[in-house]
Amino acid sequence: MIINLYYDIKYHRALPMTTPSEIGPSIEIQSTIKEWVPLGWDIDLGNVPDSDEIQGLITAEQNAPIQVVKDLSLRAKVLDACGMTCTFCHNEGTPVAVDNPGGIIAIRGITGRSGRISVFSEDNGVDFLPGRMNPGDPSFSDSLITMRDQLGLRELHLTGGEPTLHPKLPQIIATARALGYSVGMTSNGEKGAEKIKECALQGLEKINFSIFGTNPSELASVQNERFQDEELAAKKISALHASIGAAADAGILVGANIVMSDDSHASRVKRLLEEFDSRLDVRILPDLSDTHKSALAIYRLLAKMRATPIITTIEAGSSNARVKYALPNGRLVSFKQIRPTRLEVCDGCPRNNPTDCKEGFYGTRLYVDRQGEYKVGVCLQRMDLTESVQDFIKGDLSEQVVNLREIEYNELMSHYEKGPKNVSD
Repeated sequence: MIINLYYDIKYHRALPMTTPSEIGPSIEIQSTIKEWVPLGWDIDLGNVPDSDEIQGLITAEQNAPIQVVKDLSLRAKVLDACGMTCTFCHNEGTPVAVDNPGGIIAIRGITGRSGRISVFSEDNGVDFLPGRMNPGDPSFSDSLITMRDQLGLRELHLTGGEPTLHPKLPQIIATARALGYSVGMTSNGEKGAEKIKECALQGLEKINFSIFGTNPSELASVQNERFQDEELAAKKISALHASIGAAADAGILVGANIVMSDDSHASRVKRLLEEFDSRLDVRILPDLSDTHKSALAIYRLLAKMRATPIITTIEAGSSNARVKYALPNGRLVSFKQIRPTRLEVCDGCPRNNPTDCKEGFYGTRLYVDRQGEYKVGVCLQRMDLTESVQDFIKGDLSEQVVNLREIEYNELMSHYEKGPKNVSD
């Protein structure tokens, strides 16, 4: 039996199950769930060092309970500004606005004066520049209401750029909460400590901190070459610590995402666990450029830390999946993974292969352009699919999103039938 069918694992609370008001006709979607299992279940250990310990961990993971939840989230790019220049940034698929001040897209997948990059924008078909969402604009509320009612969405996840740079961030949170959304945010922590308390008072429930470096040298090394200044990076790291602490003190759930490419990155994960706030929910992500090598390194680290698998969570309607582990000291860590989830529109896409499309369908995204029009996107590499909110709702893309979620949920429920009836996350 699958556990906690409608439990929101992101916010540690039960949510009422709702049905979208217009699901539309059934669309045939090719199932991929039977082709996917958590990374360790079919990994080739061969002559891998420590294979016995890794295999023991994987066997325990296979016997842990499995939870299926529905993806009811909407990612909203609230603004484009950011104080970092990370060389791998996808910037939610849009060009860097500050590098295109005239309103015409001139700079796409290359760095401009800002030093920032948007890695997919050179050839993803994006035809608009991102604006800044205004909580006082009726179009903002109308867009949230429409997506809530038509797609059954219940979680708003704020992205950017860096959301804490938005001058009206608390008002955005308050507006979304008044419309029935739970609200989370992804942040690099650079300005969070200044706004966290007010955001918590308005109902912000969780922050996922993206960790691009656990010390100044690591952070500086992934910035644009013009900004590889360890003194500046040290200030950013200090601000990150302050933001994490302020958020946790305010009662906000705090998480940290960190990529582990190979065994050399084990020290980064350990530093995150040992030197950062102990209230962080740490999630280790594989490097999608070499998933096998990365997964082996993650399993090896978990085995060395004597981690015990607690639960596997699979999200129907998105490519998100994760395995949660407990360390001997009671600390929880997660191994976040990607399933090859696809929409029907993906069938004819030339990027629909394991090399060009590693993330799959990760959920719906809300944008606003420079003219104030709200848009919905479904893929960072196919921004040509982005439509106005009304066109999205009237077209079949919205039907594909809803049907994928419902079909996957039913299939996953049937496919992974094990685990106790109730588990406390």
